[in-house]
Amino acid sequence: MKYLFLAIVGMIALSSCKTTQAYLFSTFREPQQDGLLLAGSTDGYHWKSLGGPFNTPGVGRDKVFRDPSIVEGPHGTFHMVWTCSWTNDKGFGYASSKDLIHWTKSQYVEIMKSEPTTINVWAPDLFYDARKKDFIIIWASTIPYRFPKGEEAEDNNHRLYYTITKDFKTFSPAKLFFDPGYSVIDGTIFKVASKNYVLVFKDNTRPERNVKVAFSHSPIGPYAIPSAPFSPHFSEGPTVVKIGHNYLIYFERYVAKKYGAVETKDFKTFTDISNEVFLPKGQKHGTIFKVKYSIYKKLLKYQAQANKGH
Repeated sequence: MKYLFLAIVGMIALSSCKTTQAYLFSTFREPQQDGLLLAGSTDGYHWKSLGGPFNTPGVGRDKVFRDPSIVEGPHGTFHMVWTCSWTNDKGFGYASSKDLIHWTKSQYVEIMKSEPTTINVWAPDLFYDARKKDFIIIWASTIPYRFPKGEEAEDNNHRLYYTITKDFKTFSPAKLFFDPGYSVIDGTIFKVASKNYVLVFKDNTRPERNVKVAFSHSPIGPYAIPSAPFSPHFSEGPTVVKIGHNYLIYFERYVAKKYGAVETKDFKTFTDISNEVFLPKGQKHGTIFKVKYSIYKKLLKYQAQANKGH
């Protein structure tokens, strides 16, 4: 009932034209070459497809488009990074936009060039540090024989790495970001207080394959001992959004082929709200970000015009 109430409140706000912001969810569909798709919401719980694709990726060895991460930087520019290959690649894709409809030409960022045995660069995720005016990008890579193998094969023993950039032209050398002692992928940073940050990530080891959190006083860490898992097995691609006083963590249940979600106030106690959220069919790993409502309205109008064209 709480979430039905939120939806009704959102509809009332829309009708009174007092809504000032909306939520967007970047995503993709199978097959993976098409490009950026978006879902939109006014309450953060109920999502509708906004169509797409909005860009033409076409970079990297495999030229796929997976795991899009979008963040708004200074001057109203949106920046996006994505996975562009499964294996035998050392970079990710990048593009920018002012309206989320028209994008710059896709670029390839070979971020792991200094590590020649790198197998992959998966799920790059953007965080904007407004304090330092830096963009932090984290991703998962496997460098065989770099870490104790544990449960995973040498070609599947991931750790999280990061780089920092101010302009997406010059990038700091890739460095190790997070090593909890086992294989991890799909990390995302979220600021929860003036000096507190949470890292939400997938424990990629057998038999876990679930989502956990860790805390730090700096966006680049170090991050403390990870929590126990709060998602079912076979969950990945977490993304976080703050709605009122609560934080929602969405994650893809890739075997069940659906999304799950939990609600928390402190990232220590989690309530499963998977049955209270709605996402478009086929929604895949991406990120949630807030936008001005005017941006959302333009996307709705663009979608309506595209549908007329068909």
